Amino acid sequence: MMRIITGTARGIRLESPRGDAVRPTTEIAKEGLFSSIQFEMEGRRVLDLFAGSGQLGLEALSRGAALAVFVDSSAAAVDLVKKNARKAGLFERCRVLHTDYAAYLKGFSGDPFDYIFVDPPYDMNAMVEIIRKLLKCGCVGNHTWIFCESNQEELDVSALPEVENAKRYKYGKTYVHAVKLV
Repeated sequence: MMRIITGTARGIRLESPRGDAVRPTTEIAKEGLFSSIQFEMEGRRVLDLFAGSGQLGLEALSRGAALAVFVDSSAAAVDLVKKNARKAGLFERCRVLHTDYAAYLKGFSGDPFDYIFVDPPYDMNAMVEIIRKLLKCGCVGNHTWIFCESNQEELDVSALPEVENAKRYKYGKTYVHAVKLV
């Protein structure tokens, strides 16, 4: 069971995608991640790549984010994000896009996001490439935090001298790496 932990939609239960290929962020990982940024969410812009159920972006909206953009290549996931956003009463501050992350980033035009949540399938093994594309498209600013969820203890960003892996959190078998510009 997934739910929104706190904020205006506190306690709302969210539906999750079905199937073995889906791995929603655990409650403890989500709670840990948001406790590290809990007082900085008001009015922020959020990007939720590989959105799945939308739980990370919806949690941010519930805690006061002004806008969340959800990107997923699965039509079922996009429908689920919309359904969960409506159920939580947060749909008006959402942009939900059915597209591949690379296509979205290639066509990005707009202001940088404050927080970017990146939670691709673990077997994709493309976190550094995703960060590289985020940097190239202009959606990362001087104060942007990129939160990368994976099953890898280390995130080697040495090929990207403009960023640092500033923090690492471990929640069971899940690691969340907090990356920012140097």
